[in-house]
Amino acid sequence: MPERKRILIVIDSMEVAGSQRQVQHLLAGLDRQRWEPELAFFRTDSFLAQAVRDSGIPVHYLPKRRRMDLRFLLDYARLLRERDYALVHAYSLTAELWTLPAQILARRRPVLVASERSSQRRDRPAWYWWLKRLVLGRSAAVIANSSAGAQSTASRTGMPDALFTTIVNDVDLPEPLDAPTRTAVRESIGAPEGRLLGLFVGRLAPVKNLPCLIRALAQLASAQRPWIALAGNGPLTGSLQDLAQECGVAADVTFLGERADATRLMLAADFLVLPSHMEGLSNALLEAMAARCPVIASAVGGSVELIDDGRTGLLFPSDDAAALAVAMARLSDPSLRDALLRAARTYVEKHHSQAALVAATSAVYERCLRAMPAGAQVFAHGAGK
Repeated sequence: MPERKRILIVIDSMEVAGSQRQVQHLLAGLDRQRWEPELAFFRTDSFLAQAVRDSGIPVHYLPKRRRMDLRFLLDYARLLRERDYALVHAYSLTAELWTLPAQILARRRPVLVASERSSQRRDRPAWYWWLKRLVLGRSAAVIANSSAGAQSTASRTGMPDALFTTIVNDVDLPEPLDAPTRTAVRESIGAPEGRLLGLFVGRLAPVKNLPCLIRALAQLASAQRPWIALAGNGPLTGSLQDLAQECGVAADVTFLGERADATRLMLAADFLVLPSHMEGLSNALLEAMAARCPVIASAVGGSVELIDDGRTGLLFPSDDAAALAVAMARLSDPSLRDALLRAARTYVEKHHSQAALVAATSAVYERCLRAMPAGAQVFAHGAGK
């Protein structure tokens, strides 16, 4: 049997979001007879990081207090030197960038696996792509969670397609709630009896384009409107509340804040909506599909790869509030909701298991370690032992 290799998954934040959920799932599933996985992050602890701790995996919180933080860099370099990892898998550009100087200071050169967790990124300035190219030029592989993200990043950085491997997100497969529990969950968030409950789960941030959802809601007659619950925090909370008031739909939207029970909310909701300007492969969509909650999403990025329009969910043109309003009105038909949720559940059962995520990621790690040329880890003595 090959010797166990110590590896580090590093991400800037463990806030409750899609990439962080995938980190937790990956760490939980890695074969401990082959790997000694550890987690490092720089800010925002959460129940996701605590779940990793509770599983017995070492977790390293390295506080990063400002954009340029020498103390943080020295702490990260010390970690790389003392733990002597065979491989570092960075889940964000921040994590990728800080790993490069930390390796030099630590006199350790673990194999670096980079990530692409979004899609197309039209809002990124030229300097972002220069930095991304710098990182990718020093990486043994890039794991993307959507083909759109991989193709866009390869094109913008000029890196070869062969450097990229697309590994789709995984998802748990929850059992449905019984009728009394479902009713209790809906009542606990104040959902009015007899109305459709629409749900958004994610950061209240510009990229999610929640103003489009509020404008779409305002285009529906009051008798047609679903009641919308927004589960998540973010910088747009106040402005979204103001917009709902201006559009006359404040009574139709509730702000739940960050929730640790997103899956139960999906199991209780009539549909989930994701109106983003851009997406990688959305965990919120996957989790809703697995929870038999019909989905509506803007036709961007990985959402187009995930949803077969009219069969496993509904797509609408990006930032088209009128089309989103039509899609929400269509879901007042219970037979359509039932058909969508059945097809979506079947799809995720087949294509998005945790076992598939872990096996594909482990295969990338193995390939990168085998391909490391003699002397590549000049400063690494006994990495992973």
